[in-house]
Amino acid sequence: MVEIEIPAFIAVTMGFIVYFLGVFLTRRVNFLRNYNIPEPVSGGITVAIGTWVFYLLTDKQIVFDLVVRDYLLVVFFATIGLNAKFSDLFKGGKLLIILLVLTIIFMLLQNIVALFGTMIFDLPTSIAVLLGSASLIGGHGTAIAWGPQIQEASGFSAAAEIGIASATLGLICAALIGGPIAKYLIDRNKLQSDPNATPIAGLKFTQKGEAEEAVNHINLMRGMLTVHIAILLGYLVHQETENIGLKLPLFVPCLLVGIVMSNTIPYLFKNLIWPAGTRGLAVISDYCLSVFLAMSLMSMKLWSLAELGAPLISVLALQVIMTVCFILFIVYPLIGKNYQAAVLSAGFAGFALGATPTAIANMSSVTKRYGAAPLAFIVLPLVSAFFVDLANAFIIKFFVGIAPSL
Repeated sequence: MVEIEIPAFIAVTMGFIVYFLGVFLTRRVNFLRNYNIPEPVSGGITVAIGTWVFYLLTDKQIVFDLVVRDYLLVVFFATIGLNAKFSDLFKGGKLLIILLVLTIIFMLLQNIVALFGTMIFDLPTSIAVLLGSASLIGGHGTAIAWGPQIQEASGFSAAAEIGIASATLGLICAALIGGPIAKYLIDRNKLQSDPNATPIAGLKFTQKGEAEEAVNHINLMRGMLTVHIAILLGYLVHQETENIGLKLPLFVPCLLVGIVMSNTIPYLFKNLIWPAGTRGLAVISDYCLSVFLAMSLMSMKLWSLAELGAPLISVLALQVIMTVCFILFIVYPLIGKNYQAAVLSAGFAGFALGATPTAIANMSSVTKRYGAAPLAFIVLPLVSAFFVDLANAFIIKFFVGIAPSL
């Protein structure tokens, strides 16, 4: 198969174009606008379908160099950390614990549904986790890490491909169901945001598409300098955690360092202008998340889903149904039945089937329309990007161990 590689600079330029394509589609398609589908999602999926058609016509696949995308992800999580306050974390301590427990229960259910699916379609039960928590809540990284091991253990030659395809399809579903879930909960229960809440991400816009408050180059440069310092320190922490055998994505220590910085430096240097909670930092956050997600979705290889056919799509359909029911009847009632719970429900859909950035994009799209929910943007990344990776490793090992005997 011939590959056409798109260099990093052109890839990130296309990320901008894809985002504005999504803006264009969202403004003109009522469904996308009314159901809070993020602009990078509508634009990214459209381009991914385009590259699929190109592949079908020419038998050539387009491959993007995504090195800039990974940088944008780290910057985004550093901004989330810098906007976090210990007072909010303490306030959300109970919420964080409840959400973590619910997530662990959900991961177990996700793998049970996957086991059920493998039995229905007469697939090796050993690959169930690749249709469950390894690929869905774990995302592409976990699927790639576990795919070869499960392929070798099960002897199923397509195991690695199923893991990647499952993660891809899950990402699409995650991006499409979060907004509608939040809209349903907010409209049905007549929920409203706190008018005094400061947005961490998801700036509200006027009718002309401009931010409510202007920012200037000094705000942006101050914010970017602070973000880069957080990333440098986060990188050093990341190296130390790897030395002791604790493997975490780079964005996790950057998130944690940002939290520590914003809860110490402003109190030690009271005359220092600190960017936390400013519109400038929110713009940086929105910019990085939008381009990251646009690049992630436009680079999907949808033809790999079509090649795996009915079993994959059927099992993923069961996973989506289970996820929606779990959110509506368990997550939302147990985390408060309020506006923040509705925003978190959209986020839960995002990382339960996709990834943490998808969760944040879902919540950003909702808060742009309905109002800020700052605690949701702090609690959810701590659960989805930190605790879940640790818990998922044990759960995957458990199901890989018991699956052959079923």
